[in-house]
Amino acid sequence: MTALGSGREWTDPTCPVARTVDLVGDRWSLLIVRDAMDGAATFTEFQQRLGIARNILTDRLRRLVDHGILTMSTTPGGKRHSYVLTEAGQDLFTVVVALRQWGERHAFATDEPHSTLVDRHDSPIAPLHPEDREGERVTAATTRVRKVGEHASATDA
Repeated sequence: MTALGSGREWTDPTCPVARTVDLVGDRWSLLIVRDAMDGAATFTEFQQRLGIARNILTDRLRRLVDHGILTMSTTPGGKRHSYVLTEAGQDLFTVVVALRQWGERHAFATDEPHSTLVDRHDSPIAPLHPEDREGERVTAATTRVRKVGEHASATDA
């Protein structure tokens, strides 16, 4: 498997969070990914949904294709392009849901209306919570990052 964005310079070469932010961390890229997950596929659909300047949209779509997040194909008739999430792009679903749920908790007043992500039964999805191998919830206080070159301790096994 070839890593997305291989051969480029990274903000922090050994950190998965930094590499992800380097690939999809700007506001417009994440909103394009969000809208692709919600069915947008053409330049016009993205532009209308986001109200983004054409030159910025062109740049972000190109980057997302170059980074392997979207794939581009020509629509029948050959006049338009269609953009579809790759497997790597689909894998960003959990990231988008986590951002959405954080926003629901922290970016809106209690009674302020906002959109809701629902499942196929029209029910809101359950809150995401990271878990350890035994299914116990973990937090920043109960985890740590093992740095490159650091050996696993007996408690890591």
